[in-house]
Amino acid sequence: MATIPPVLAPLLAALRFLTVLPIRRGAEFDGMHFQAGLFFFPVIGLGVGLVTLLAAALVGRILPPSLTALAGIVVLVAISGCLHLDGLADSADGMLSSRPRTEKLVIMHDSRIGAMGVIAIVIVLLGKYAALSTAPTAQLAAMLLLMPLAGRCAIVVTMALLPYARPEGGLGLLFYSNNTRRAALLAAALWLVVAAVAVALAGFGLQVLLAAIVIPAAAVLLFAAWCRRSLGGATGDTLGAVCELSELMAAVALTVGG
Repeated sequence: MATIPPVLAPLLAALRFLTVLPIRRGAEFDGMHFQAGLFFFPVIGLGVGLVTLLAAALVGRILPPSLTALAGIVVLVAISGCLHLDGLADSADGMLSSRPRTEKLVIMHDSRIGAMGVIAIVIVLLGKYAALSTAPTAQLAAMLLLMPLAGRCAIVVTMALLPYARPEGGLGLLFYSNNTRRAALLAAALWLVVAAVAVALAGFGLQVLLAAIVIPAAAVLLFAAWCRRSLGGATGDTLGAVCELSELMAAVALTVGG
């Protein structure tokens, strides 16, 4: 079997972690490439956006806009295997529990979902549907492209802002390294470029671009501040939560701006 090129190994490791795509080649060495794989999170987010946009364009030929929007949400959820929604639910159960920090972390580690987790998932999914289902075609395309990119960029930026909260370590810690801040700067740069191009192609003006930059960024900063105060840092669950929240805020930004 041919050896995987060194530049592709981190990409494949990140792809296996963030998606359900059945790519098995080299999976046994993923632990060696997770830190470098962080640089590819935004690229994977952009790829997910392109796949979602293509799927919506295909079903949009035969379905009304509301069902096209639903199809886009289903693709976003399915391609990640509900990974980030699970983190959102666990984060809501723990961080909204009004318990001491250590107990919050224990609650978040529990695989069972509570009332707060269910409510958080319902609100986020309904918010996405409300934004997507009311958007005209050009705006819908920009949303579907930018939402998953915003989510994966938010993960990287949040990691640069916060230390890992669990002293015993965890899955999310595998991606932390001395290069996390550099990865965050590159993620932010990619977001600015792609957002500018998508907004321009959708026919919107500067005010929409500003909304697409300011609203998701504010959401990330506020959520990071809450994580620091509530947990002392980030966990794998809160990184999943910030991904979902940033997807929602990217869609809302284009709706408000438009």
